[in-house]
Amino acid sequence: MATGTEPPATEPHHPSGGVRTGTRAAIAAPHLRTDRWWLAPAATAAGLLAFVVYSTWRAFANADYYAAPYVSPFYSPCLAENCEPMKAGPNWELFGSWWGISPAIIILIFPLGFRLTCYYYRKAYYRGFWASPPACAVAEPHARYTGETRFPLILQNIHRYFFYAAILVAGILTYDTVLTFRDENYQWGHMGLGTLVFLVNIVLIWAYTISCHSCRHIVGGKLKHFSRHPVRYRMWQWVGRLNARHMQLAWASLVSVALADFYVYLIASGAFDDPRLF
Repeated sequence: MATGTEPPATEPHHPSGGVRTGTRAAIAAPHLRTDRWWLAPAATAAGLLAFVVYSTWRAFANADYYAAPYVSPFYSPCLAENCEPMKAGPNWELFGSWWGISPAIIILIFPLGFRLTCYYYRKAYYRGFWASPPACAVAEPHARYTGETRFPLILQNIHRYFFYAAILVAGILTYDTVLTFRDENYQWGHMGLGTLVFLVNIVLIWAYTISCHSCRHIVGGKLKHFSRHPVRYRMWQWVGRLNARHMQLAWASLVSVALADFYVYLIASGAFDDPRLF
């Protein structure tokens, strides 16, 4: 039965393949959307690009990342010998004097790997940078689609292992946040504006990390009977509620970690004095 969508017999076959093949519906327009569908992927690309530029600059700067008691989350833990000494701070000199570039390059591999393989961020940069697809109901320009079955996208499958590393990094950043209750002379019982900045950041970091799809699967995956595992079921429900806000938490934590680093930069460079709350 004819449906009115079959391509005419005289329509040439598109050798490029993809969504433009002759077996697809005979719609001449590239899409039928009339809204500004391009705004979302454009804004996503701009936001991610801004963070990439900023974090690259700060990671390679190798300066102004510590002002007692604050250490930039980009440089924690500091794993090289060329780190600034931080009293009772995260100085783990695992890399000797042979490591000459910024120590931030070592540790940023893990949180960035976690975000790059994150299910939400995949959608964000697939649409924003690769136009795969650029938006719902908008055809992608690529001739073929192989998904995440080939290099390098097959590496997305190691997201769970980056999740384990992200848990460790979040634990270290929690320790750094506790240290912010000291003053510049390392005396306890003090609190500055930076302490609030770090508290907000670590809450968002943990919320984003725990709301991860891998965490949800680890907590409640492969259970055939929730009634036999009431504790894991409740944890799964809790993580599921956070998971519903995974996109918002991804962006909020991305902004907060950049702001925390920038705050430390302002103090360490002498451009700003940390206001003392008590």
